[in-house]
Amino acid sequence: MLLHNRSFTCAAAVLVLCVAGDRALAQGGDAKAKPAIKYGPVTGSAARGKELYHAYTCYGCHGFNGETGARDLVGTNSPILATEDTFIHFLRLRGNLAPLLPTQTMPNYSEKSLNDKDAKDIYAYIRSFHLDSPAVKDIPTLRKILKSADDPYKP
Repeated sequence: MLLHNRSFTCAAAVLVLCVAGDRALAQGGDAKAKPAIKYGPVTGSAARGKELYHAYTCYGCHGFNGETGARDLVGTNSPILATEDTFIHFLRLRGNLAPLLPTQTMPNYSEKSLNDKDAKDIYAYIRSFHLDSPAVKDIPTLRKILKSADDPYKP
């Protein structure tokens, strides 16, 4: 029971931090202005993690490089990715502890469906991702579109 409570407490704290960060962004904050997360060590194999990332079809929502899809994995400063343990607790909360706010967007990963070693390998692969998207100022066509959106409408 102690492990159950500790897992729930850790995962609940992660959830609160994520919601607070998302609210700050929604209120006009800048993702780049967030304080940097202090990341923990990586013990898994990124090469094996890449195979598992594809086998579990994580790319379907997070893209092949973690920058696309429903939930970006890089450049977000998400506390879920701060350490292997936090990442695994997040997966287990969803799979083992029936989350308070169930979602249909991400599968549940209990220990039976994804063991800790495999989760650490996937985490290692995710941590190998690097933000590679250009700044808006470096995309001429997008700058033109944004500028035209600022111009008054003339029928």
